[in-house]
Amino acid sequence: MSSRDDQVREGEITLPFDPAERTNGPRCVFIGHVDSPWKTRADCPRNITIARDRMRENDLTATLHIEEPYRPGLHTLEQYEHLIVLYWMHEAARHIIIQRPRHMPGPRGVFSLRSPARPNPIAMSTVRLLNINEAAGIVRIDAIDCLNGTPLIDIRPWHPNVDMPPGWCEEREHG
Repeated sequence: MSSRDDQVREGEITLPFDPAERTNGPRCVFIGHVDSPWKTRADCPRNITIARDRMRENDLTATLHIEEPYRPGLHTLEQYEHLIVLYWMHEAARHIIIQRPRHMPGPRGVFSLRSPARPNPIAMSTVRLLNINEAAGIVRIDAIDCLNGTPLIDIRPWHPNVDMPPGWCEEREHG
């Protein structure tokens, strides 16, 4: 029994291999890490909405720490109000392909869920940018739903005209 087997719930299906042990494919470079208030998996909110509510209630924020060689990439980022943050859920199981979420009925395929347990545990959240110290590599954000120390993959500006689904605003107004 591997250390990841304790993350498998009854009725879930695992891959016959652990994707973490595969050596094919591109390599991901971590550009820094996340400083969050969540120290254990039990403390960590299951999504950004819950994280945002809990952090607002407790007057907390989160910080993205960017390693020195990547800090020039922060130049002009302060002009955006929201960011898309991509991070590596380093404690998530990678071999569960059919999951049984506690908050949904029945089994679900991993690609129909936003669970961190997936072959490549990449998570993303749209967050509000609070401030940046480019020289120090510090990006302060309103909330995040990952453990303290989570590796950071990328930061991208959020553009409403690009990142909002087509017709979303009109659909919300009329229906």
